[in-house]
Amino acid sequence: MGVPIQLEVNGQTVRQEVEPRLLLVHFLRDVLGLTGTKIGCDTSQCGACTVLMDGHAVKSCTVLAVQADGSSITTIEGLAQDGKYHPVQEAFWEAHGLQCGYCTPGMILSVVDLLESHPSPSEAEIREGLEGNLCRCTGYHNIVRAVQIAAEAMGK
Repeated sequence: MGVPIQLEVNGQTVRQEVEPRLLLVHFLRDVLGLTGTKIGCDTSQCGACTVLMDGHAVKSCTVLAVQADGSSITTIEGLAQDGKYHPVQEAFWEAHGLQCGYCTPGMILSVVDLLESHPSPSEAEIREGLEGNLCRCTGYHNIVRAVQIAAEAMGK
């Protein structure tokens, strides 16, 4: 038996009937086809599934789709506006804050939330803010640099 939900995803109103146990990550990927949101661990350890829910970073593998009813969700696909990348996306590109790219969407969305609450974070605050996102390819140096670049760009 499905439960009706309505939410805004990347600026578009979505109305859907979903199973009560459907995770938001599966709703986004399997129902809406937004595959930029990755499934990494299904245990909320890696952060690959991070999206913005009402402007705050959440791990979508820990949220039921029915819990998102009435919310505004932003995925990596919805971050760019008017064909222009978000400053955090630009900074990750500029500083090469990625390697394989699997963690990158969740990392970028976590950084957007971090910079909203800490517009000029120190290196220690950046590293603490990224603790819930794992990257198996890098030593985080370029990711931290990307956050610093994004903070500078967004501070202008």
